[in-house]
Amino acid sequence: MINVKSFEFNPFAEITYVLSDNENHCIIIDPGCYNAYEKEELAKYIRKNQLKPQAIWLTHSHLDHIFGVSFLKQQYNIPVIAHQMAPEGIRMQPLVSQMYGIPSEACPLPDKLLNHGDQIMLGNIIFEVIYCPGHSADGIVFYQPESGIAMVGDVLFAGSIGRTDLPGGDYNTLIQNIRTRLFVLPPETKVYPGHGPPTKIGEEIRTNPFFQ
Repeated sequence: MINVKSFEFNPFAEITYVLSDNENHCIIIDPGCYNAYEKEELAKYIRKNQLKPQAIWLTHSHLDHIFGVSFLKQQYNIPVIAHQMAPEGIRMQPLVSQMYGIPSEACPLPDKLLNHGDQIMLGNIIFEVIYCPGHSADGIVFYQPESGIAMVGDVLFAGSIGRTDLPGGDYNTLIQNIRTRLFVLPPETKVYPGHGPPTKIGEEIRTNPFFQ
C-alpha cells in the first residue's frame, strides 16, 4: 500500500508529494518548499510519521518544483533522481530565479538519470517511468500500476494540460504524449498533478476540453 501526502508550497502553488510504504520508506516528489516555514512543514511530517526518506524524484526541473531539493539533500543525504535532460534545466535555475525576482538556493544536479521505460523503487514497490515531454523537455511521469496511481507533474491537470510556452515546451508534443502514453493507462488510474486537485485518467479522457 502507498500513502500519498500532498503539500501546496511556494508562490506558484506547486504540489509537493511524499509517498510512503508500509515499512515507512518514503520518497519526496518535486519538493517545492521555498521558505523556512514550508521546509519545516515537510520535515515535521517526515519526523512525526517516522518516515525514512530514500530519494527525491523530480517530474521535471522547472523552478517551482525544485526549490527544496538542496534542503532535503542536506537534511537527509538522499539521491536526486530525474530525467536525463533535467541537468540542462537545473543549470538554468539561477537565471530563471532572477527573471521571476525570486531568490533561491542552487539546486544540486541529479545523482541518477532516467529514461522512458526505466523502473525505480519505493521500498519494494516498482514504479514505471513514462517520458512525457511537451510542457518541458525533461517531463516524466511515475506510474505504479498495482496501486493505480500516476504522479504526472505538470503534464496533465484536472480539466487542463501543462503550459507549453516555456523553454522546452511544445503543444503538439504534449497533446500527442498525453494521448499515447497517459490515456492508454486504465481509466481508474488516479492522477496526481503538480498543481491543483487529483483527477483520474478516465475523467480526463471524457471531459478534458483539450481532447474533446
